[in-house]
Amino acid sequence: MGETGGGLRNAGTLALTAAAMLAFAANSLLCRLALQQQNIDAASFASIRLVSGAIALALIVRFSAQRFAFGDRDWLSALMLFAYVAFFSFAYRTLPAGTGALILFGAVQLTMLAAGLRAGETFGAVAWLGLALAVAGLVYLVSPGVAAPPILGAALMAVAGLAWGVYSLRGRGVADPLAATAGNFLRAAPLAVAVSVLSFTHAHAAPKGIALAIASGAITSGVGYVIWYAALRHLSAMRAATVQLSVPLIAAFGGVAFLSEAISLRLAVASVAILGGIALVLKSRPRKAGT
Repeated sequence: MGETGGGLRNAGTLALTAAAMLAFAANSLLCRLALQQQNIDAASFASIRLVSGAIALALIVRFSAQRFAFGDRDWLSALMLFAYVAFFSFAYRTLPAGTGALILFGAVQLTMLAAGLRAGETFGAVAWLGLALAVAGLVYLVSPGVAAPPILGAALMAVAGLAWGVYSLRGRGVADPLAATAGNFLRAAPLAVAVSVLSFTHAHAAPKGIALAIASGAITSGVGYVIWYAALRHLSAMRAATVQLSVPLIAAFGGVAFLSEAISLRLAVASVAILGGIALVLKSRPRKAGT
């Protein structure tokens, strides 16, 4: 019975993780689609995304017979969520979906690896080689050249990745994924609205852009992040980092299918270097210092 229960739990975790990865890739595609066709400005997309996510989650909490834990105010997680959404939106004004996702989750992995090192984990020669390979891939991707992404967009997306890495690390310890995510969205939404107010002179939003932002907020962000927090309860930090390596590839091929984007040789080479390098790091067995 215990073995069967463990198998069901593993299958459930796998299903939750796969659903979360599809949601993450969909966020890149929805944001890029909205901004590429100039259906909405970046600040409005970010604010509508967070507000709609907060509303959707509040309704889910309302009808789930759960009491929302207002006392557990995690302002750092809310700030990281806001920073991720804001920098993510402004970065996608200039980045293709696949390239943006690659930079985003490359930064996420490096953030999680740095957290592991800070926690006292040490890595062998193979892991350090993988880390060097991943960093070299990121440098190559954003280095000057005909096919290089804009440096500002790449920098903004790297900051978004750092924020998402911190947000994910903090999410591993939550007891109630739904309440935690709802609270984070509730506290992050006013920050995004404030940015929209400050940049109101550049604001514009067509119905299609608003619809894409709502879909990103209510479905692929709000519900998607609840699913991710639920999966994180059964994933180690290293495994949580590993599974996110699938997102850039999903987003890249989604960009080809839905946004008529091309997979450049630079993106292909950088993908192999970054994903391969990080895979080497994650495949090696980290150990505590002194053991």
